[in-house]
Amino acid sequence: MLPNTGIPTLAPGYAAVPPGHIATIVTSLEMLRPPPPRPGRPFPPGLALEPLLRPEPETYRALFREVGADWLWFSRLTLAEGALATILTDRDVEIFALRREGRNLGLLELDFRQPGACELVFLGLTGDVVGTGIGRTLMDAATSRAWARPITRFWVHTCTLDHPGALAFYRRAGFAPFAVHVEVAPDPRLDGTLPRDCAPHVPRLG
Repeated sequence: MLPNTGIPTLAPGYAAVPPGHIATIVTSLEMLRPPPPRPGRPFPPGLALEPLLRPEPETYRALFREVGADWLWFSRLTLAEGALATILTDRDVEIFALRREGRNLGLLELDFRQPGACELVFLGLTGDVVGTGIGRTLMDAATSRAWARPITRFWVHTCTLDHPGALAFYRRAGFAPFAVHVEVAPDPRLDGTLPRDCAPHVPRLG
């Protein structure tokens, strides 16, 4: 077991992934002080970061799917309705939609429920705006909002299902890796949680 986590430690060597499941390497990163200031880069005209105040679960899940389906984001789609509503209505959870003319282009979610810390739970863009520089502006907004509160730790995790540039992106933003885990979970494309044809870069084993 890893100290203070209760997570079993893998032995060296290969381990089989059961049929119908997916496996991913999860890297957790943190920053323990605000990063040095860098020149601001505003969102392009017509693009706005809009707070979602106590959104309905289905409104939130629709945004979650739009942004995350290509990367097999499924955690909030399989979460029980009551558990998700508890998160969405907590005043220490901040959720934003990046929108242009009413169309969702991005999601930002910050969780301040742990005293003195902020988790960057989700930061993502739809595929048509990835690589345009908007991600850096969204990260700047996340960092600014996180450190505006009295925290001493800002952290995030990414995985090998995410965009291949995600880990480097977080490191450029000022995060440093502190832990690596392996997660095995049922493939959300096989039970209808996500469409069968999404995330074709991830093989289906079932």
